[in-house]
Amino acid sequence: MSFLFSRSRQKSPQELVRTLADVLARVESSVERKKGLDEISRCLYQMKVILYGDLDNDPVPDQIALLAQEVYASDVLVPLVSNLQILEFDSRKDVVVIFTTLLRRQIGSRSPTVDYLSTRTTIFDSLISWSANPDLALTAGAIIRDCIKYETLASIILNSPMLWNYFEYVNSGPFEITTDSFATIHDLFSLHPTVVSEFLARNSSVFASRMNGLMKSENYVTKRQSVKLMAQIIRQRSNFQFMSEYISNPENLKQVMNLLRDKSKNIQYEAFHIFKVFVANPKKSKPISDILMKNKVRLLNFLQNFNPEKKDDEAFKDEKAFIIKQITALPTASRTPVSSSPSAQTSAQPSASTTPEQVKSPEPNSPSGSSMMSGGGGGGPSILTPAPSVPPPVVHAEPVHSYFPDQQQRKTSASGPPSSSPVQNFHHPLPKLPTH
Repeated sequence: MSFLFSRSRQKSPQELVRTLADVLARVESSVERKKGLDEISRCLYQMKVILYGDLDNDPVPDQIALLAQEVYASDVLVPLVSNLQILEFDSRKDVVVIFTTLLRRQIGSRSPTVDYLSTRTTIFDSLISWSANPDLALTAGAIIRDCIKYETLASIILNSPMLWNYFEYVNSGPFEITTDSFATIHDLFSLHPTVVSEFLARNSSVFASRMNGLMKSENYVTKRQSVKLMAQIIRQRSNFQFMSEYISNPENLKQVMNLLRDKSKNIQYEAFHIFKVFVANPKKSKPISDILMKNKVRLLNFLQNFNPEKKDDEAFKDEKAFIIKQITALPTASRTPVSSSPSAQTSAQPSASTTPEQVKSPEPNSPSGSSMMSGGGGGGPSILTPAPSVPPPVVHAEPVHSYFPDQQQRKTSASGPPSSSPVQNFHHPLPKLPTH
């Protein structure tokens, strides 16, 4: 009876933390591992009650302060995170509550747990590693996303070499890991614009490459959310430098134009919000302008029929009208390059035995007359239009209208939105782009 009585005695906050640290140090090699895990579970539960309270007990500030001070002094969070895999399911949930509650603790304007974690960066490496484990991903993800809410800790995670592991988890992991890892990526690049801007200034090409990989994913959720996140990032004013680099790369434009052809209207809609930034840029690079000019007719045909299920989105309607107007104003690319060589000019002339009926300009869908999605004008099929041997694409099962003649262009342009300040007319404006 004395043994049972002593086991039921409520330990002080300091005793709980010291006991937990002691058991964690020897549980891996302990012969009585089950007994050690039971002791860890009891300690974690009682620590949670002190911090969070329960049905019979409200949290006491003095007890919370004593517990927190002992946690920092004993460094118990480091072995606790590194040993997550041996804990029972309920114990892992208690760890999440303990982390969350300690993170919220403030003394004046200070956050002592944030200060403590900022000097224990190995904790974040452990959490990122556990995010690849199907049994631990949800626990590790919940803890690290609580940490990301604080700018100091988000900056540490962004600067960790292990950050890029999350992109691998999203691309190749099972569903639970994929969704949880992307939630972490989303928070990392959404919550703290200043930190994100500094990160992108140092890692723009690597980040763009990783995000482009996610936007090609065969997983619908990953693909859609990645396109949406990229649109959000490049339209963030603090990311102007990254946006300028991204929209100057013709390979990025090609990928976005391919996304406009996706079978999902939702993905097309999200891709449009990236595409419009390419078109709205008044200082387009030559490769970008060449791609848009060579695909002018196809882009206009597509946009005229582009009606995602956003009936009440007036901002989208205004933006689409502006983009159509901008593309219409582009010069049409020459179908055949003009050679200055006299011999080339002679060879271009029809022979005397050739009748006028035999000399025809290339058909719009023929390989020699089709617009190619490339900056250089070389051969190869258009990305927006399939090879000539197959029927032309049908967007959303609607008929593809032919490009209107010049008179109709002028009529359409006249009825469109004002061109003097198109960006300001949008409810959700595009980033203000340089005009010099």
